[in-house]
Amino acid sequence: MLEGAFSLLDSLRRYGDGAGVTELAEVCGVPKGTVHRLLDQLVAVGAVERRDRRYRVGPQLYRLGQAWEPYPGLRAAARLPLHRLRAATGAGVVLSVLREDLAMTVGSVPGEVEAIVQVQDGVAFGLDTAAGRALRGPRRPGAVLDREDVMAGVCCAALPVRAPDGRTVAALTGMVRAGRRLEPLVQAVAEASGAVTRALATAPPDRAAVPGVPGRPTPSFHPAERA
Repeated sequence: MLEGAFSLLDSLRRYGDGAGVTELAEVCGVPKGTVHRLLDQLVAVGAVERRDRRYRVGPQLYRLGQAWEPYPGLRAAARLPLHRLRAATGAGVVLSVLREDLAMTVGSVPGEVEAIVQVQDGVAFGLDTAAGRALRGPRRPGAVLDREDVMAGVCCAALPVRAPDGRTVAALTGMVRAGRRLEPLVQAVAEASGAVTRALATAPPDRAAVPGVPGRPTPSFHPAERA
């Protein structure tokens, strides 16, 4: 039952504008009656919402997803540097972590490559990318560059983000259209990844507790996440 519910949720994630019972049954390979019953249960707990016989991911699932933290304080530390990097370069900016032999996006700001490649959180991709190579550890010091090696029309520069103990906990990547000089991008990505690394080193521990749950940290929210 849980496997079927998560299969439905994953399918709904891919249907941004929602999907009907028949579509979901075909995609998941599950009988329509089972899909309808699971959707009713997911709607009841807020994980899915229903509008005009179409279903999409609900607000409760979004809130639960926001509580996941790949490394303590990483997303909060990266938020401002990511936006500054986008403002300075126009690049699409991606913060990725290593997850089960894939690089997974946990922070992103769309930029000039949006028409070629979609930049969004929750996307997993291979380690042959600039971000993946930065996560595994570059063969030589400096930025990992991708000059249309993975996708035509897109060039990338990626650098690792490190924890206070020196471990690589993420990779920060700037993506621009082919034909642009990469040296300014490399410098900007280096400054941004350094800013995130420094923020992780200086971030105070969060000792606040969730009401009624002793010892649990209080989730922090950016104003945009409350909207």
